[in-house]
Amino acid sequence: MKKLLVLSACFIFACSSDDNSVDDPIPAYTIEGKWIYPENSLNTMYIFHEGVRYTYYCVGGDCMSQYEAFEAADGNHIPGTHNYTFEDAILTVDLNFGNELITPVAFECDGAKAYFETAEYSLIRLGSSCD
Repeated sequence: MKKLLVLSACFIFACSSDDNSVDDPIPAYTIEGKWIYPENSLNTMYIFHEGVRYTYYCVGGDCMSQYEAFEAADGNHIPGTHNYTFEDAILTVDLNFGNELITPVAFECDGAKAYFETAEYSLIRLGSSCD
């Protein structure tokens, strides 16, 4: 009987696995970086950097070269920043004065397009070819 129990236990451990890998795991994308509206329709760029969202507006003709030159906290952003967290594909942005944007984010185009489900709009990572 003892041998049967030991043999059963060995069989169970041999058949079980801690490996939860899947053939096509879902990549963990990040919101960090520079984001614009599709086709830069609003001449606005957001930089999400280390828990702070910075907003930049383009007032000149060549917005892309301006956006590429801007860096988080470089002083070119509009006054006022917004703190954010991004955990488990949920973005929470403190819009100040008791207002928050809380939305699930679905990524497309290998993480270069972020669709904000609650607000129903998308942002494109600066420099990507996604639309």
